[in-house]
Amino acid sequence: MRRATVAPADPGLAELAPDQRLRRLELTVTRRLNGLLHGQYRGLLPGPGSEPSGSREYRPGEDEVRRMDWAVTARTAVPHVRQVDADRELTTWLLVDGSASMEFGTAELDKRELAVAAVAAVGFLTAGVGNRLGAQVLRADGVRRFPARSGRTHLLALLRALLAAPRATAPADRPGRGPTPRPPDLADGLDGLHRVANRRGLVVVVSDFLDGLPDEPSQSAPWERTMRRLAVRHQVLAIEVTDPRELELPDVGLITLVDPETGRHREVCTSDRGLRERYAAAAAAQREQVHQALRRSGATHLPLRTDGDWSADIVRHVHAQRRLAAAPAGQPRGGAA
Repeated sequence: MRRATVAPADPGLAELAPDQRLRRLELTVTRRLNGLLHGQYRGLLPGPGSEPSGSREYRPGEDEVRRMDWAVTARTAVPHVRQVDADRELTTWLLVDGSASMEFGTAELDKRELAVAAVAAVGFLTAGVGNRLGAQVLRADGVRRFPARSGRTHLLALLRALLAAPRATAPADRPGRGPTPRPPDLADGLDGLHRVANRRGLVVVVSDFLDGLPDEPSQSAPWERTMRRLAVRHQVLAIEVTDPRELELPDVGLITLVDPETGRHREVCTSDRGLRERYAAAAAAQREQVHQALRRSGATHLPLRTDGDWSADIVRHVHAQRRLAAAPAGQPRGGAA
């Protein structure tokens, strides 16, 4: 079950008209993030393409075993991996979680608005001559698909659609409508991407990744297997969106918790220090469960918070990935380039 929400979001960007919100997002991206992805790195994740370009020594903990160059390894008696040049054109596929839990927020943005900001960053920074962007958006009424196309007009149309999408609501907020079909979940969306993303490229998943998360940490999330399959062929970036109130409860007395997926309510007294500590411990364990699932799937993990500077977080992430890619063989992960 997803983490229950506590309070409505601060209006934030919602106070602006859609075109004003788009202009603000584009200005933020172009001022603070643009210029980071020039040169040989064609996207948010530095990594291999598809054209062979030689071999280099294997870096334990950094290189994937499936890229081993066994012929060179046997000849030199030193483990080597294949190197490949990046493709000239990049196709980026986005999967955006628009479920009810993404409507929550207690900071300047709610999780849905932060997801749109992340999509804007990916779109503007991967835009280039010949590069294409496609998307699938999970909504309560089904999956909305945007074919992979190039150009700023296509990106702005995608962002407008995300900003104008109807807000998802819990079943309790839809009285008198009777049973509704099961909305698509994250596993459904990843399966859809796996079918359409035929050419090697970049796959970006924007979600809170709580969909179907098992109560037992040793069990796999239903979306983990498909994400692992995507990571075999593509670079996969998992952008995890969280809100501070999902991680800890404030001491504000009696509050009502609402499960955004089922609409169930439960009153709790947050003045109980033990309750707040148990909540924080359970939330930390849940986020660690998500982190481990993403790591096992082979995705690169980028956490963003509604109370943080998302543009600065993306900058730090890109710099860290580039330092890692440029580090000489044998240097520990996280060391200086």
